[in-house]
Amino acid sequence: MGAAARHREPVVEGRDADVPRTSLIRRRGRGPLTVLLVAVALLLGVGAGPAAAEPNEGGTKKLREALESAAKGHIEAKAKLDNSKRRQQLLTAQLKTVETRLAGLTAQVGEVAAQSYRLGRMTAPALLIQSVSPEAFLNRAAELDVMAQRDSRRLRELIDTRDEANRAKIAIDAEVREQQKQLAALAKKKREAETALAAVSSGGGSGFGGGSASAKPAPRNSDGSWPSESCSVNDPTTSGCITPRTLHALQQAKAAGYKRYVSCYRSGGSGEHPKGRACDFSAATNGFKDETATGGDKAYGDSLANYFKNNASRLGVLYVIWYRQIWMPNTGWRAYSGSGSPAADHTNHVHLSMY
Repeated sequence: MGAAARHREPVVEGRDADVPRTSLIRRRGRGPLTVLLVAVALLLGVGAGPAAAEPNEGGTKKLREALESAAKGHIEAKAKLDNSKRRQQLLTAQLKTVETRLAGLTAQVGEVAAQSYRLGRMTAPALLIQSVSPEAFLNRAAELDVMAQRDSRRLRELIDTRDEANRAKIAIDAEVREQQKQLAALAKKKREAETALAAVSSGGGSGFGGGSASAKPAPRNSDGSWPSESCSVNDPTTSGCITPRTLHALQQAKAAGYKRYVSCYRSGGSGEHPKGRACDFSAATNGFKDETATGGDKAYGDSLANYFKNNASRLGVLYVIWYRQIWMPNTGWRAYSGSGSPAADHTNHVHLSMY
């Protein structure tokens, strides 16, 4: 979930990227003088570049899996809850329209019934007796047939409209039950998150300021859920791959002004990095430093962490870790402690995990 303490030369790339420089020098047979010069450069910080990543920094594999499960479960239940609420709103509007139409039809059918009660229905013999000619009889009969068809149509429409209203009410009741189910799921995932965090958290966190810009929303499914994605696009920060949603978050952060060093894909270890669903954002300008961020670097990290928190629902953020605090959608900011190094405690970089 982050950056390591040690530095490496910018020219060290590929499979040697995570190997200390002194080891590389010995392995390549450089002379004693070169070793001495490099050692002095390390002490003075000359030529310091991005630090190598620590595969297991920031917690155990079990902890990361528990955090991922709790956060993903919350996001999925929240999407289902929001979708159910949208369906309920549509059904409620539909029911209102149906009930208005039902009231009008009920009044019309009531008028027909009242008229029939007052005047009674004319029978064919009565029409024949009152008609002065066969043509008059047929005309009267046709008129009554039209009236009967009209009245029958109104009655059928009334019955159909009542059935439609009842179906809408049943559907609304089903959505209410679905919402209760998802609220229970949210509560369960929150308990799971708190249980997982108990091993590395001492309680609530204060959060951070800044980062007020709004990100462009990432694509969602028609029901509001996040589409399943694989590590399928090139990672612009490494030679690896990331998911399209992770790339979108990276691009949105850059567009918002967060342009310092970033490293996303990492083949080693567990967590989201090897899946292309995580990025580490250096607080320092030119790369990860093995020191706790202060001053402008700390302010940069504060703003970036808050930016991802504020745009979590737009981007699909799973969780954010920065400066001994972790943000999850179901817990908010909580205290978070690693092994004590700037990388493990995330005091030199902001860690972003994506759904």
